Amino acid sequence: MSVLAIGVSHRSAPVEVLESVALDRPAVGKLLDEVPSSHQIAEAVVVATCNRLELYLDTATFHGGVEEASALLSQHTGAPIELLTPYLYVHYGDRAVSHLFHVVSGLDSMVVGETQILGQVRDAFRLAQTSGATGRVLTELFQTALRVGKRAHAETGIDAAGRSLVTLGLARVLPAVAAEGWSSGRVGGASWRELLTGTSALVVGAGSMAALAAATLQREGVDVVVANRTQENGVRMAEAVGGRAVPMTALPQVLREVDLVISCTGAAGVVLPFEAVEAAVAGRGGRPLGIVDLALPRDVDAGVAELPGVVLADLARLSEAADDDVADAITMAGDVSAVRSIVTDEVAAFATAQRAAQVAPTVVALRSMADDVVDAELTRMSGRLPDLDERTRAEIARTVRRVVEKLLHQPTVRVKELAAQPDGASYEAALRELFALDRRSIDAVAKPDGTVST
Repeated sequence: MSVLAIGVSHRSAPVEVLESVALDRPAVGKLLDEVPSSHQIAEAVVVATCNRLELYLDTATFHGGVEEASALLSQHTGAPIELLTPYLYVHYGDRAVSHLFHVVSGLDSMVVGETQILGQVRDAFRLAQTSGATGRVLTELFQTALRVGKRAHAETGIDAAGRSLVTLGLARVLPAVAAEGWSSGRVGGASWRELLTGTSALVVGAGSMAALAAATLQREGVDVVVANRTQENGVRMAEAVGGRAVPMTALPQVLREVDLVISCTGAAGVVLPFEAVEAAVAGRGGRPLGIVDLALPRDVDAGVAELPGVVLADLARLSEAADDDVADAITMAGDVSAVRSIVTDEVAAFATAQRAAQVAPTVVALRSMADDVVDAELTRMSGRLPDLDERTRAEIARTVRRVVEKLLHQPTVRVKELAAQPDGASYEAALRELFALDRRSIDAVAKPDGTVST
């Protein structure tokens, strides 16, 4: 197996580093466009989210793949390789498969059990397919991974083991805002859901995270306002949650009116600068403002946390808060343990299937060689015994083919079974050696997409 996973995430790097390597969709597309000209990389999928940037690759060699992948990351993020190296993690073969299965199951998320990552991985795979950067290896891997992620959420209570970043941000911000004077009569023991009652919120952005935020707020009866650079997308999302859309130019006024802001755009720079928030706070008549910044790079100037009456929760602050939530989640009803067992079983099953598939071209090449030998001998017989009638000739041909089929049946069935074992490659190699099969004849059996001709 030649699958390589290399990247950085909230587990390996601070938010500042993640901000410096964030890639938007067009940038990911440009990276994928370089795959066809790569010497080491045959296929690629790039998973770029608010707290991770990972490359999944089908590589010719391990060291060559790591070197070329690192260079691609540095080139397309603009981050010097010296900055990236201390934070990069690398997984190869079965470990790369295991890492991806952990990711799609929500086990590697900042908040254990969150489901958004499953959709993000699906989108990353589709983009890679559209770009022509995937083939048989990664197509099989990601199709399996998406099925594993669905299975993890369907068969366990992992969804309840953690909260999404949206709800984590709300749980972090709302009690603090209430303590500043907003709904202070309900602070004692009130949940974040109770504190949302009768409030209004501004959602900045219209991507998947923004849609999740808007839907979460709508379910709690919050009056939602959506602001987005592309007005059409903002209107569409606002209509979906029964809210209203405003242009980005209306932000100064809306910031004075709402109780809460959740910002999660894909912008390269700050969307809510210090001066804009400061001016809005001055016009709020002393009413506190809660801000949840889920963007990477950040949307909100970190300095606004120092403004009187402003409570800010960004990814850096949430990553600190998430530690306790993850610890609590792990103790819940064995759901995390159950998902880990699913992942372990699925990794083993995937590896077994891949090893068995690798021997298929050799088996097909062997049978093809046997057919050629039989055809040659029957042709020779026809030349030596020209007086044989067609019925006898046909019976002899059927008999010879049956004999060859019976002789090959057990070895080919057995080698497929043995190839599925961890050291299965040696059995495939032994079959090639015993029957003197030319590697070129085996490669010729496979179609360009990696499937086996039959």
